[in-house]
Amino acid sequence: QGRLVESGGGLVQAGGSLRLSCAASGLTFTSYAMGWFRQAPGKEREFVASRTWNGINTYYADSVKGRFIISRDNAKNTVYLQMNSLKPEDTAVYYCVARVGASVTGHPEYWGQGTQVTVSS
Repeated sequence: QGRLVESGGGLVQAGGSLRLSCAASGLTFTSYAMGWFRQAPGKEREFVASRTWNGINTYYADSVKGRFIISRDNAKNTVYLQMNSLKPEDTAVYYCVARVGASVTGHPEYWGQGTQVTVSS
């Protein structure tokens, strides 16, 4: 079975940076678009970023474009989310996701357990 495990969340001041990691196992990593969703308290889950194994199909939500960077280390079966210039509204539980195809949007097959990111002002 596929498994995704996130790490790297924590508390950071506004304007700071965090790097989230997601280790994948039990799946053919390069067959999947990998990405991130997030859910803030009292809000709907929202798409953050998606990337295929070779980066040809890379997408970001407008709210994070220019601040966040998604990357993959296929040799390590790991996807990253570098988050820069963090804002309090970025506070959320971040979920790593995987979906066969060009994007994780739609209905990802696999979800991680989530990692909390809290941005203070």
